[in-house]
Amino acid sequence: MSASDDDRRESIVVTRSVRLLVPFVLTLGLFTMFHGTASIGGGFQGGVVVGATVVTLAFAFGLDQVADWLPEADVLATATVGVFGFVLLGTGAVLLGAPFLDFGAYPLKKAHVYGVEAAELGIGVTVAATVIALLLAVAGHYGRPETGEESNGSEQRENREARDGGAH
Repeated sequence: MSASDDDRRESIVVTRSVRLLVPFVLTLGLFTMFHGTASIGGGFQGGVVVGATVVTLAFAFGLDQVADWLPEADVLATATVGVFGFVLLGTGAVLLGAPFLDFGAYPLKKAHVYGVEAAELGIGVTVAATVIALLLAVAGHYGRPETGEESNGSEQRENREARDGGAH
C-alpha cells in the first residue's frame, strides 16, 4: 500500500522512542567529542554521532520538519564557525611564536588539554553540520533558491503527482 506524503502517518512508537533516545545519543556524541584525548573518540567521531542523531530525527519526524527546524543558513554558518574556530586556535599559537596548533604557547594552566578540547569541538561542530547539510541537500531541501523561477516543495510535490498520475 503506497501513500502520498500528505497521507503519511507517524508511528507513535518510533516518534516516542526517538524523543526518548535523542538526548542520550547527543550526550554520547558530546562525550565522544570531548574525551578523544583520554579515550577512543574525538571531534570527527562525536560530530558524526551528533549528525546521525539529526538523521534519526529526520527518519522519525520527516525531512520537511527537520529542514524547518534547521534552516540552511544556520547549518552552513555552524559549519563555518567550526572551521573558523579551529583555524583561529591554530593561528593563535603561531602568533604567539609557536608552531600551528602548539597549544603550549597559550599562557594557561593545562593549555594542551583545553586547546585539544577546543580543537575537537571545532572539528565536531563542522562534521555534524556537514552531515546535516549533506542529508538535507541530497533530499532536495537545501540548495533551492529562496525566490525565483523554481517552485517550492509543495508545488514540486503536486507537479510530480500530476505527472505520475497521483501514484507513488
